[in-house]
Amino acid sequence: MSDSSNTPINPQDMAADLAKNVDKAARKVVSLTDKGPIKGFKKFISRGSMIDMAVGVVMGSAVTTVVNSIVNHLISPLIGMIGGVPDMSGVLTITFNGATISFGAILNAIINFLLIGVAVYLCIVLPINKLRDMGANEEAKNTEPTTEEQTLAVLQEIRDELKRTQPAGADKQ
Repeated sequence: MSDSSNTPINPQDMAADLAKNVDKAARKVVSLTDKGPIKGFKKFISRGSMIDMAVGVVMGSAVTTVVNSIVNHLISPLIGMIGGVPDMSGVLTITFNGATISFGAILNAIINFLLIGVAVYLCIVLPINKLRDMGANEEAKNTEPTTEEQTLAVLQEIRDELKRTQPAGADKQ
């Protein structure tokens, strides 16, 4: 292989040139993403709280599905057995000029909300708080004294040793 000047092309030189060009392009892309709104978006996405929020949304939708199932298949039928109406969305409805106001649907939503709150508290918040408390207790047990505490302890030992080795009348001079 040769170029138009009949100079042989060294594969190592080609690789080095390619690496330089790739490096320049990568640096240019990075410099473009570190400016303006893209930089702010990168910081926003890479924050830990953003990840926590995404996990919370996913877990919230999963808990909502479970709670809706409990309400629709357990609580509403129990209410229906007691009150005679299994679905409360049709209870206390007012229809006027084609518009319907349903207080029963609002009641269903309030029950769902309260059940979701109870489920989240009992299944997520309480266990996490217990784990944090256990971790804090373990940390408190396993923590070593700070440097200042160690220095103070050594100085107190030196003071006590000096008092023991010093003759009785030496401190009155």
